[in-house]
Amino acid sequence: MPTLSVIIVSWNVRDLLRRALASVYASWDEQPGLEVIVVDNASCDDSVAMMRDDFPQVNVIANTENRGFTGGNNQGLVAASGDFLLLLNPDTEVVGDALPRMVAYLQAQPDVGMVGPQLLNPDGSVQSSRRRFPTLPVLFFESTWLEKCAPRRWLRYYYAQDKPDGDIQDVDWVTGAAMLTRREVVAQVGGLDEGFFMYSEELDWCRRIRAVGRRVVYFPEARIIHYEGKSSEQVVPARHIYFQSSKVRYTRKYHGAVWAEALRLWLLAQYAWQIGVEGIKWVIGHRRELRAARIAAYRQVLRSRLRISKWKSQRIGEWRMANGE
Repeated sequence: MPTLSVIIVSWNVRDLLRRALASVYASWDEQPGLEVIVVDNASCDDSVAMMRDDFPQVNVIANTENRGFTGGNNQGLVAASGDFLLLLNPDTEVVGDALPRMVAYLQAQPDVGMVGPQLLNPDGSVQSSRRRFPTLPVLFFESTWLEKCAPRRWLRYYYAQDKPDGDIQDVDWVTGAAMLTRREVVAQVGGLDEGFFMYSEELDWCRRIRAVGRRVVYFPEARIIHYEGKSSEQVVPARHIYFQSSKVRYTRKYHGAVWAEALRLWLLAQYAWQIGVEGIKWVIGHRRELRAARIAAYRQVLRSRLRISKWKSQRIGEWRMANGE
């Protein structure tokens, strides 16, 4: 019987992690061949103690520093022994027999390299989780304040909204909350690119899988609830910086340095403009606390220049000063 290794990278979401682990074991339903690995990225909410008390069968890798989504998952991939490898977010809940369904589908389709389930919002509605590869115009407009100005057909095509949510379908990539692949695929293309601390790493991984002739499939017969962004929402400036800098890195990797630099400057200009907008709202007295928080976050983005190494160095220096080093 094939074996499944479930790899979860977690940071300060103890209660959600507990629910995710319980759903994993319930979905597999005591069949043999399940291995669960949790890589804890230096949580301070007793996540490790919870797992040792409530889920002693879990293989816990307790990091002393946050290695990010990519670094943590690569640790898990190295430790895993299963024929099939599922990267699963801690803010998820597996519905019913989704895990054996996904494994059975992948086992029956030898040319498929990656399977993504249908993701659901907590209210049961379908969460967008399948995509086509972004074109350059999409990279400049998607997930920015000017997205509403982009032609609707660009984003409709990018989000694969021309295909029914309930159909099994080949896609370019699936979002990273739940991704099932094969051991031999990882051996062929490698793990996640750790140049992406978080965000865009699944896009890059699926692109590499597609490049070696493997299919990426959206599989709605398996469903997983995704309580989206519960780790990243704890640090709003970092979320902006990681998301946008990862987009720049992806652009550099697949479209070249000139387009990547143009995108970086375009994004920084938008944050500068937003600071002006929020400043005007602050001056006229509209929800001043919110405006001040946004201005502070956007200033951090500008200070980072959307260069992760520079921003990390700044954070380390501030921490050392705060601690008298």
